[in-house]
Amino acid sequence: MKFQIEDITVYFPYDNIYPEQYSYMLDLKRALDAKGHCLLEMPTGTGKTIALLSLITSYVLSKPNSPLKLLYCTRTVHEMEKTLAELKLLHDYQLRHLGPAARLMALGLSSRKNLCVNQRVLAGENRDSVDAGCRKLTASWVRALAAENSSVGRCEFFEDYERAGSAAVLPPGVYTLQDLRAFGKEKGWCPYFLARHMVQFANVVVYSYQYLLDPKVAGIISKEMQKESVVVFDEAHNIDNVCIEALSVSVRRQTVEGARRNLNRMRQEIDKFKATDAGRLRAEYNRLVEGLALRGDLPATDAWLANPALPDDILKEAVPGNIRKAEHFIHVLRRLVQYFEGRLDTEEVVNEGIVGFVSSVLNHAGIDQKTLKFCYDRLHSLMMTLEITDTDEFLHIQTICDFATLVGTYARGFSIIIEPYDERMPHIPDPVLQLCCNDASLAIKPVFERFQSVVITSGTLSPIDLYPRLLNFNPVISRSFKMSLTRDCICPMVLTRGSDQLPISTKFDMRSDLGVVRNYGRLLLEMASVVPDGIVCFFVSYSYMDGIVNSWNENGILKDIMQHKLVFIETQDVVETTLALDNYRKACDCGRGAIFFSVARGKVAEGIDFDRHYGRLVIMFGVPFQYTLSRILLARLEYLRENFQIGASDFLTFDALRQAAQCVGRVIRSKADYGMMIFADKRYSRHDKRSKLPGWILSHLHDAHLNLSTDMALHIAREFLRKMAQPYDKTGGSGRKTLLSQEDLEKMVEGGMNDMY
Repeated sequence: MKFQIEDITVYFPYDNIYPEQYSYMLDLKRALDAKGHCLLEMPTGTGKTIALLSLITSYVLSKPNSPLKLLYCTRTVHEMEKTLAELKLLHDYQLRHLGPAARLMALGLSSRKNLCVNQRVLAGENRDSVDAGCRKLTASWVRALAAENSSVGRCEFFEDYERAGSAAVLPPGVYTLQDLRAFGKEKGWCPYFLARHMVQFANVVVYSYQYLLDPKVAGIISKEMQKESVVVFDEAHNIDNVCIEALSVSVRRQTVEGARRNLNRMRQEIDKFKATDAGRLRAEYNRLVEGLALRGDLPATDAWLANPALPDDILKEAVPGNIRKAEHFIHVLRRLVQYFEGRLDTEEVVNEGIVGFVSSVLNHAGIDQKTLKFCYDRLHSLMMTLEITDTDEFLHIQTICDFATLVGTYARGFSIIIEPYDERMPHIPDPVLQLCCNDASLAIKPVFERFQSVVITSGTLSPIDLYPRLLNFNPVISRSFKMSLTRDCICPMVLTRGSDQLPISTKFDMRSDLGVVRNYGRLLLEMASVVPDGIVCFFVSYSYMDGIVNSWNENGILKDIMQHKLVFIETQDVVETTLALDNYRKACDCGRGAIFFSVARGKVAEGIDFDRHYGRLVIMFGVPFQYTLSRILLARLEYLRENFQIGASDFLTFDALRQAAQCVGRVIRSKADYGMMIFADKRYSRHDKRSKLPGWILSHLHDAHLNLSTDMALHIAREFLRKMAQPYDKTGGSGRKTLLSQEDLEKMVEGGMNDMY
């Protein structure tokens, strides 16, 4: 369908549109007009992605003189592929209506592991080894050697891509990762470097958060992106955690030992070069004297990860004299590694600021702040000079230099925490030295400053007013949308008591109580006997899930549950979990029914949809608070309280409730779907906890469903399922219009939106 939003003609590839999609587009358009940032919470299953893509691509088409670029950030490769598939559908629709004028270039960009087509390189078991395998075949010095000696291996895909030169371009269109690989194989070109090259010409780029938020990756990939770009962070409820992880580094004993091995190897390489090619080391020294840390623009194949500090904080000056010579730099790194080893040899927990840590490094290792700041760039330069290709072997020394550069660059917003053992296993010594970023706004600040509009959107951004404070920005529009429904297809309930009227909760003093464990088991057993197809259960942690499943097994509850449905469990092993999910779906498909046990904050809670019969009920056992004795968390809470006036309990409740909402939101993925949500913990009945759930869940949480026991919840579930089994009119003939046609939209624009709602 085709319709007007103010002065923009929007091309929407479906015959009908939801009212909330229209409202969402309206607010998004106003944010783009204002050239500002916005926060939009849209219920899951209401077509958020297609609304975003339709509005922004139509906005670009209507303003051909302002070349806006869309940078769409997703959390997972699966979400990236889904977004590109939607965009393909939209692009075909626009081509049918506008012809060649609607042509655009859109592509997904991911790591070599997801794009490489060279089987020898793909044999690496993880991302770092695939990157190193690629470098061994494509680095400029390897190719120079291969030109003289035919026995040296090189990548034929990359060679063909280089030979094609400026002819190596993608024709206009929408390319998923699969399409890029297929195109690369057909042409004989490397899809990864082709995609990297085409990113600067593309109208739409879909990639991971890290490509914008992690300075090491953003420095290579995103530094060329123009200011006239719209950045969309989709499913961004955890964006503050991604920002913090991007600037945090941990050093363990294994890191120190590995760094020592790396330094020995580099020392041998330096001695070898001194004997055979001393001029190369001298040339590097002269370059550093002139203040050039790197040799101008490096070929894409040689470029390593960029500096871990944010672009504005990197010093534009010469490398200090004491680390210009290669052997002097190695000596400085040895002292630094020795200092780290000494700090890890402790039985006390240490929590100190960066200033104190830097002065301690100066006193004990004789390394000043400026030298620390240049560690990463100097290491990069040395590895280029020594022509090291197996970068995966050098991750340990890289981590040490990462740590040093961040410590040398920042004075506030970070904490240094040294823990001699994991508190949950105090008898096993496992010391760790952590540089913890406490300020989420640091990593995202360059994105807000550099790009015209940043859109942060998700199904669970409640309470929405906390995000601008956490990320330290001023949105021009901040809005939470409700879900317009023809029938009440969501049924949230708060369960506070078992059928024996004992209160249930995962509070620390109650969670191992046998009565609570038994009541949770009885709840699941009763629901399994009533609810058809799939049930998904979320627990607060892996250890709690293990404990409760063992108890149910001993009591015979698990055996009774399996009379009704098969049980599958998420583990920390990705392959096992994938297999369990496949079999869970098979059991639901064949009518046997299944229950999936999962963990809040786990992989399943974040990225897997349990739509239709795969999820008719989701039970959240407890409130998924973070481990509140974690010193990293305590340091962050203190920082938030001092700098942003966010109380510890406010932040912890907000964080737990957004995880709970994310878990239960998995169950409903479209308006034709239906499902029940049970919050099984007495704490959800408190208004201060409950009010932090998203509005689209709260609007269906009736007062009669707030303080239930198991038998009452069972009665409500039966009634709800009976009601959902009745036929209904999807367009909303009963007076509640939830699918709007083009004529409805035109009437709505004339008569105002309120009467439509």
